[in-house]
Amino acid sequence: MNSTLLRGLLRHTLLALAFAAPGLAVADAVDTLRSFVRDVNSGSASFTQTSTAAEGARQKLSSGSFQFMRPNRFRFHYTQPFEQLIVADGQKVWIHDTDLNQVSSRRLGAALGATPAALLAGASLDEDFTLSAEPGRDGLDWALATPKARDGAFQSMRVGFRGTTLAAVEIVDSFGQRSTLRFADFQANVALKPEAFRFTPPAGADVIEQ
Repeated sequence: MNSTLLRGLLRHTLLALAFAAPGLAVADAVDTLRSFVRDVNSGSASFTQTSTAAEGARQKLSSGSFQFMRPNRFRFHYTQPFEQLIVADGQKVWIHDTDLNQVSSRRLGAALGATPAALLAGASLDEDFTLSAEPGRDGLDWALATPKARDGAFQSMRVGFRGTTLAAVEIVDSFGQRSTLRFADFQANVALKPEAFRFTPPAGADVIEQ
């Protein structure tokens, strides 16, 4: 093989590797998401959430903790800047605004559908979402989930993993508002108490059934 042909072969091989490597990383992120939904039956973490308006202005920063146990149970406890509790008990989703002592509830199927919360509840990803490739950023591998239903409450969801550990979720709603949740100390397949996913409206609360 002459030197010109060899250099050409090496150049094309290097180009092929350069373009193939990101694709492999992205495919792994989609596989990781599928494995997470299939194999992780419970989990807990603390989180921070940043909400940004469609025009890019920062709206608010909140934080708290969350737990989930499949199927159809999760608990978000917001502690900053004000307290709010969101609990799915397997039948209903309850939202308690502590300061107002107001509770709203909705049947689980109507509340979830093809929503980001369905990821925790145990939805069928490939039934409800189109999964596609995203380049790595911020030290995470990302998978994009776009709902197949066109009239839902959100446009897209990006799920970021550090290795196989859930690290972030980015949601763009139907109005273009972006919410980014960053998770810390995520623990997978932990033993959780069933009572963590039960909710009884406190005495005197204003209860709204939706």
